[in-house]
Parts: sequence; structure tokens; C-alpha cells
Amino acid sequence: MAGIYIHVPFCKKKCLYCDFFSIGISSKVYEFPLFIENELLLRKGFIGDVPIDTIYFGGGTPSLLLPEIISNTLNCIAKNFSVSKNSEITIEVNPDDLTNDLLIGYYTTGVNRISIGIQSFLENELLFLGRRHSAVAAEKSVELSVNAGFKNISIDLIYGLPNSNINSWEYNLRKAFSLDIKHLSCYHLTYEDGTVLYRRLKEDKIKELEESISVQQFNLLRELANQKGFAHYEVSNFAKEGYNSRHNTSYWQGIHYLGLGPAAHSYNGLQREWNPNSYREWKLGIKSNKPATQFENIDAKTRFNELLLTHLRTAVGVNLDDLTKNFSRAMVEKLFINAQNHLKISTIEIKNNHLLIPSEYFFISDGIIKDLLIVD
Repeated sequence: MAGIYIHVPFCKKKCLYCDFFSIGISSKVYEFPLFIENELLLRKGFIGDVPIDTIYFGGGTPSLLLPEIISNTLNCIAKNFSVSKNSEITIEVNPDDLTNDLLIGYYTTGVNRISIGIQSFLENELLFLGRRHSAVAAEKSVELSVNAGFKNISIDLIYGLPNSNINSWEYNLRKAFSLDIKHLSCYHLTYEDGTVLYRRLKEDKIKELEESISVQQFNLLRELANQKGFAHYEVSNFAKEGYNSRHNTSYWQGIHYLGLGPAAHSYNGLQREWNPNSYREWKLGIKSNKPATQFENIDAKTRFNELLLTHLRTAVGVNLDDLTKNFSRAMVEKLFINAQNHLKISTIEIKNNHLLIPSEYFFISDGIIKDLLIVD
């Protein structure tokens, strides 16, 4: 079992917080699908002859692609891999792009999960983030998706914005939970180097939200999600029963995946590959039948640390039997030495032979996990 990720780099407008690789919309959008198909043919051996369980169109803005392009890409994948009958096929969309015809077109191609980049239902917050849709369009996007036939609908929200408070965040959450969604991803705003918001922060034009308010917002998120029947299954993700993101869960479980498109990453258990953060370099590599990928071989210590970094983000945690079976006794002993202080104060627990971070401490999970990693 494996997954395929397609990075669609085109954007009409760069969001002020985004550090993902993207380029402006241009005639490249018409040649892009052919290069994706050619890359698939050149690199499909990276994950071997295994069934494909998930396909994910991410970006960038995949909703700038017509349904016919999505259909052709899915057909190409089906010709070269065995795709599971109940595969999860996701497309990320921007509310401002959505029409009834576009969504019906996507649904008809076999896309069965839609992820809507709403980020906020408040006009002032959308303006601050540089989003190109309105609060009305944000709400309407879910309604349109339901009417098109989608049952597996996810939306993204961002909290921790400057000048936000517990009341503004509660408004966003209650609006989200009033809609017919099955999955909610909530990310704390980060100021990534190279973004407009990072520059404004460094120039003292904006100030980060006080951590105490961010913690209150995170706790309210957990509380309301629980009331509405959404399980907190990963640091930033909540879902109704049976609607966890299978594609993203595969990343956290170490399942192999092939990434196509500029800046996309791939993993097959022994090696990690990544495409250049340049459309031109990526295109020239495919054109010459020599993909411009870089790679690293993954040694035991790296695999061990990556397992901790991914599995401890989830409510399930790390299976200790798997650790002892797949890694040296010395590594496992080192882990428990590193974990002692956290075990004492219950920021880490052992339940059903799994090492895990209780969800109430997910907000500080990065710091906890960092303490556990093997660095020597």
C-alpha cells in the first residue's frame, strides 16, 4: 500500500503567511499535466509495484485545474498502478474558485474528498492573511461541495492570529461546526522566513499573539471538537468517526509515497527524494528523461527519529513492540532515558504498550518530541 501526492504549484495570489513552493498562474498550467504524467512514468519504480490507497492533489491551488486534467491524471495513475477500489482521492481547493459545475466535474472524475482552505470566517482575518476569498464565499464553499455530492469534506482554519482573541476564535469554530463537514484541520499561525508576515514581524509592524491566548484558543478547539463528535486524532487534525485523512495518516505511519511536481517529496522506507523548488529545473529534468531529484539514504538513527517525529503527533503514539522489533536495544533504551522527565510529569504516557503524548499536551508536542530524539 502506498500513496501518490501531486503538487500543483500555481496560485493567483501568494498568501502572506505561506512558504510552500508556488508560482503565478500562466500558460504553464496547460503544459503541467503532461509533465506530471511523464514524471510518473519515469519515477514510478521508486515505490515499486504496490497498490495505491490514497491520491492527493495539493498546492499551490489545485482548484485552478479543470476536471478534465484531474481525470486524465487519475487515468494515468490507474494505467501504471493498481489503485484500490476504495481509495481516498483528495483535492485541495480555494473557496474563491468554486462553482457548482467545477465541483460536480471533480466529483465525476472520482475525487471523493475535498479539502477547503477557508482559514477564517472573519473578513478582517482573511484580509490579514492575504486570502482572496470573502467570509461569505468561505461558508458558501461548503454548501456548494455538499450539493455537488461530496460527503467527505475537510476545511482548514488558522488560529493564533495577532489581535485575535478567544471570542473571535470561538466564532470561527462554531461557524465551522455548524456546517456539514467531517474533518477539521487547525493550524497555529507560524511566521516562516521569507514570507510577508515574517518580514512584518521583524519590522515590528505586527506582534505575535500572547502564548497564553493561543493556549486558550487551542483548549477551546479541543473542547468544542469533542462536543461535536470530532476526535482529536493528530496534533492539528480532528475528524468524525471514519473520516480521518488517510493520506496524511499514511505520512505519520511511515507508509511509502511518491511525490510528483516541483518541490514534491517522496519516501520508500530506505530513501527520501525531493524535487527542485524550481518549475524550470523540474520541467527540464522531466523533459530530458533525467528527473532533477535529490535524495538521501535513511540510516537507522534517522528512521528512528523520524518515527518519533511522526507517530508522536498522533493520538495512537508509538507502538513499543514495533520499536523493539525494528531498532536496536540501545536506541530504545536511549529513548526511555530521554523520556524519564516527561513520564514523571505525564506529558508522555504509556498506554496499551504505546508511548504517546496526551492530547492536552499536543500544543507543546514539538518541544516534547525534541527532547526524545537521539542526537549522538
